[in-house]
Amino acid sequence: MKRLSKVGFFGFFLTLLFFGLIVLNSEEIPKAQLPVITTSAGQSPDVTTVNIICEEAGVMYDYCDVVTPEMLKDGVGLGDRKSAPGFHVEVHTDLNKFPKGTPYKTIIIAIGASLKGMGASGLTVETELERLKKVINYCKKNGIFIIGVHIGGSSKRGAPGSDNERMIDAVAPYADYLIVTTDSNKDGRFTEIAKEKGIPLTEVKYALEVVDIFKKVFGTK
Repeated sequence: MKRLSKVGFFGFFLTLLFFGLIVLNSEEIPKAQLPVITTSAGQSPDVTTVNIICEEAGVMYDYCDVVTPEMLKDGVGLGDRKSAPGFHVEVHTDLNKFPKGTPYKTIIIAIGASLKGMGASGLTVETELERLKKVINYCKKNGIFIIGVHIGGSSKRGAPGSDNERMIDAVAPYADYLIVTTDSNKDGRFTEIAKEKGIPLTEVKYALEVVDIFKKVFGTK
C-alpha cells in the first residue's frame, strides 16, 4: 500500500477529525411547538436567565414561577392572573397568533434550588417537589412537551439527596428534552439520565449558546 506523506497524513487526519466532529454533533435537536410557558424547579434565579434566552431567541412565552395544573389548564394568559408577592406572572405570547386560553404546547422548566427563592414564594422543598410532580403529571396527560434546562453550573448541583439534586430528580427523568451546560454535567449525571430514559440531551459550554438551541427547537432562526 502506498504510504502517505507527512503532509498527506496530516490532511487525512484533519479530514477524519472534521467528519468525526460532524458525527458527534449530528444529534437531532427535537422540535417543540408554541405556545410555551416557562417556570422554575426550585425557584432559583436561573429561570430569569431562561426567560432572557427565550427573548434573545425570538421565542414568545408566558411565565409563572409557581405554575400549577389549574393555571396550565387556563392556557395562554393564565386566566388573567396578576403578579403578587411571592407570585410572578408575565404574558409575552403573541395573542394574535395564540389568543388567551390557547392550550400550551411546551413547558420549559429551569432546574435549580434556592431556599431564599422558595421561601419568598411560601414554599418548602417538599411543597415545591409536590407542585412539580403535579405539573409534570398534567403535562404528560395533556401532551405538553417538557424541556428541562440546567444552566446553573456546579453552584446548582450537590450531593445526592441535596435540594438541587432532588429538583433534578423531580424533572430530568420525565423531560422530553434536556439542555445542560458542561459545568452542570461535570459528573455525567444528566448524560446517565438521558441514556437510561432515552431523552435527547444537548450539552453546551455556555448558557448563551442555548439561544441558538431554542431557535432550532422552536423554528425561530
